Amino acid sequence: MVKRIVSNIKTEDLSKADLFYQDILGLETIMDHGWIKTFGNHEEAKVQISFAAQGGNDTKVPLLSIEVDNADELYEKVKQAGFEITYPITDEDWGVRRFFVKDPFGNLINILSHQ
Repeated sequence: MVKRIVSNIKTEDLSKADLFYQDILGLETIMDHGWIKTFGNHEEAKVQISFAAQGGNDTKVPLLSIEVDNADELYEKVKQAGFEITYPITDEDWGVRRFFVKDPFGNLINILSHQ
């Protein structure tokens, strides 16, 4: 039985994750061994892994989808911090409000809230 799935993003500079994943998204550092740094929180979530031919509405497939309480609030934080938004905040037909942003490593991230 699968208990969890952890994504690993390759980088030579772990500190680049701090602003985006800790300061903006509010995740805590739950492990730091110098060569690997893990962010997380104490929320319980279902194990999920998605495979996609496109990201919805003919967008690129994002590396990660991150569900948040308030996508609009995060959208403003991401804009103010100067991260590249590649898909503006949008209400989608399938019941989410979302946007795409590039993280400090150039990965496409889908930030969403269920409506």
